[in-house]
Amino acid sequence: MTKYESQLHGATSDNLGVPSWVAADTTSSQDAPPSRIERWALRKLLAMLGNPPIQFVLWNGEELPEFGTPLSRRLHLNNRHALWRLVLNPQLNFGDAYTRGALQVEGDLVSFLEIVFRSASAADRQHSLARILWHWHNRARPNTHDGARSNIHHHYDLHNDFFQLWLDEEMLYTCAYFSSPALTLEQAQLAKMDYICRKLRLQPGETVIEAGCGWGALARHMARQYGVRVRAFNLSHEQVRYAHDRAAAEGLDHQVEYIEDDYRNISGRCDVFVSVGMLEHVGLANYQTLGGIIDQCLAADGRGLIHSIARNQPCPMNAWIERRIFPGSYPPTLREMMQLFEPRRFSVLDVENLRLHYAKTLEHWLMRFESHQDKVRERFDEDFVRAWRLYLAGSLAGFTTGWLQLLQVVFARPGLNDIAWTRDYLYKKRR
Repeated sequence: MTKYESQLHGATSDNLGVPSWVAADTTSSQDAPPSRIERWALRKLLAMLGNPPIQFVLWNGEELPEFGTPLSRRLHLNNRHALWRLVLNPQLNFGDAYTRGALQVEGDLVSFLEIVFRSASAADRQHSLARILWHWHNRARPNTHDGARSNIHHHYDLHNDFFQLWLDEEMLYTCAYFSSPALTLEQAQLAKMDYICRKLRLQPGETVIEAGCGWGALARHMARQYGVRVRAFNLSHEQVRYAHDRAAAEGLDHQVEYIEDDYRNISGRCDVFVSVGMLEHVGLANYQTLGGIIDQCLAADGRGLIHSIARNQPCPMNAWIERRIFPGSYPPTLREMMQLFEPRRFSVLDVENLRLHYAKTLEHWLMRFESHQDKVRERFDEDFVRAWRLYLAGSLAGFTTGWLQLLQVVFARPGLNDIAWTRDYLYKKRR
């Protein structure tokens, strides 16, 4: 078993502990009704979540809270141990219990999560001791040089054929751009790349530095369609190898150079700096460093674009996603993103929120993932399937409910006057 798979199986040494007097998961205790304190704990959990209209089905078949008729959104808890883990650290332990099959969601998973997210968002938990404890025990892992490489390896080096099952043909693992909701995923991802290029107003012969290039599709698109030269940086060995092979096969290796290295080691000058989907992995503590790298690289008349998952208010990444799926991740607010620009006196030219575009992207990913779940199960196991189903469904619910945002910020040097007078250029099709 790999380190990644063992984490998905629910390593629990870093969780909040379950009281020693709670019965172990044994057959003799499974049919016993919940105790008075367990009922109290369940009511407290619901109150902390804003009392969403959901119903728990306990290990003995009892339904709580009691309604005249069963609700359509129900959560089945298979044992009392799962109940206590959920009460003591819901952010982390809901995902672990779902992954192991210790709880099941009845009905549509995305709709269930949307109900919980909306209710929890409206709940007042500012003075909750549990909230303080959750944040203390669910701290993100640091993105030091060594830590960042480990964090990226954990998620992106799962083997390319896994991602090929449910991503588009170009292997783009970031928000697509749906100029029409009827577009296919392939069409929308192509539209996203062209949209970014138009925002940057790329011109033939310019040089581009891309930080965090994924499987290299955007770099190849910029080189092929706009005649620029690109140096693209990435820490994932699997992604860089794939990107290099694709560029060579498509005759673009003389225009695109893929470099397996940390963004902190970027050097050289460029006309354009672009980063799509990397800022979430940088960490607030490193924003000044990244801003300094951009400042060193960008020409006097240069432009740049940062594309990132974001928040409306400062808030840690969901603990389970950060611990099991995306270690070291943190979606910033727009104010926090300004730490990249303000110290270096960059001018922000355009800010756009594509939140619903990411929701639509995730709809496609989740549908494709489900259609290939047998292949995923064969390669990994059932726990892995459940974990990634929850990750995709939870991310989709995060965008539809507004817990997550998707921001694109275009910036330039303060004295640059060769900028567009209107936004018409963004929506005109290239000849």
